[in-house]
Amino acid sequence: MDARVAIVTGASRGIGAAIAVRAAKAGYSVLVNYSSDAAGAASVVEEIRGCGGDALAHQADVSDPAAVGPMFDQAATLGPVTAVVNNAGITGNLIGDLVDVPPATVRRVMDVNVSGLIYVCQEAVRRLSTRTGGPGGSIVNISSTATKAGSPGTWAHYAASKGAVDVLTVGLASEVASQGIRVNGVAPGSTNTGLHAAAGMPDRVERLNPTIPMGRGAEPDEVAAAVMWLLSGEAGYVTGAVLPVAGGR
Repeated sequence: MDARVAIVTGASRGIGAAIAVRAAKAGYSVLVNYSSDAAGAASVVEEIRGCGGDALAHQADVSDPAAVGPMFDQAATLGPVTAVVNNAGITGNLIGDLVDVPPATVRRVMDVNVSGLIYVCQEAVRRLSTRTGGPGGSIVNISSTATKAGSPGTWAHYAASKGAVDVLTVGLASEVASQGIRVNGVAPGSTNTGLHAAAGMPDRVERLNPTIPMGRGAEPDEVAAAVMWLLSGEAGYVTGAVLPVAGGR
């Protein structure tokens, strides 16, 4: 029997890497997508293989629609793709008021976080839909609890892009529910990854801890656990949901 295959975009580090490793431990062969961090992706593949799993690293900028089909083709060499996790996302490595965000940064954030996610969802539906002979499966989109307050003074542009992710998740879930495809989202809160340091605020999660009812930020593996539940058969009647993983914040 062919292995189940999961595609995880933006999986060279942080939450994406944790999802890729968790998926492998759950029995998936994993395509570890990355845009520029080849060394990070290779490290994730090595970790998966060290645990007895199967994985491939594949470079593709999801904001380029011409790159998405070949990514799925590469994943298909591992077996039938039945799980797609849209984790690729950027903040533009910028923190500040919306008025100061350069147009080029706005465009790039929207291209990756919104357009790229749409392109991957489109290809996933083409490949997974039982209407066209596909095996069915599950799509999980990584959003953010930044959509709740809008991240004023920090990442309002990023929060706006994740709001689009939430709406897309709900709409697509309704479209493809009869085609054997479930579509859900996971919205992490403050999480201990390199995202904040890359934007110039390495202590941001620690500073936010007092505002979180559980008193701490999430670990990437805790977010990955929620993703894996949504991919699993235990969530077989769940679609169109966006699950916050934010310690009560």
